[in-house]
Amino acid sequence: MTKTVAIIGYSGHGHGAVDILQAAGFSIEVYCDNEPKENNPYGLQYLGSENDPAVQEKLKAYDYFIGVGNNNLLRRKIYEKMAPILGEPVNAIHPSAVISPTVKLKYGHYIAANVAVNALTELGMTAVCNTGAVIEHGCIIGDFTFIAPGAVLCGDVTIGDNTFVGANSVIRQGVVVGKNVTIGAGSVILQDIPDNVKIVGNPARVISP
Repeated sequence: MTKTVAIIGYSGHGHGAVDILQAAGFSIEVYCDNEPKENNPYGLQYLGSENDPAVQEKLKAYDYFIGVGNNNLLRRKIYEKMAPILGEPVNAIHPSAVISPTVKLKYGHYIAANVAVNALTELGMTAVCNTGAVIEHGCIIGDFTFIAPGAVLCGDVTIGDNTFVGANSVIRQGVVVGKNVTIGAGSVILQDIPDNVKIVGNPARVISP
């Protein structure tokens, strides 16, 4: 039986996660963060910091979701700390998302409204697919990635771990994007991208190593 979900990280992206989880039929009553939030639109109870061992014991009564958005490395850090204690996080998948039954999902995904994830795609751990993103057939999306609103991956695209794909960017079919890459909003990616770079433009160009 599914338990009530605790949100770890409760700001803008966390608010979006609450909305998606509620739309998917979950109950959310509590959150963890470094300190209580003045902006608490869902009226959740503050449990404390997830780094507190006493709070970690309380969290064992809940399923959980990591509500951290485009800071991929922070989301990874929280996952690597909490998964050995609490197990795997739940997936937050909006009911309007269209996901092929052949897609391979791991855990902790944020899949927002009107996202399409098509045949034989693989989504890595805690991947974020934000509003209206299109991920075509055969893509491989690494762990702790962020696909921003309106981005389009045109099939057989590979995205490395910890990479950020900016809003309304387009990646040509078959392109391989490395790890720890930042792709600026509106970029058009026509060729493979190495690890650890920032890239912007149409056609995209590397702006920093």
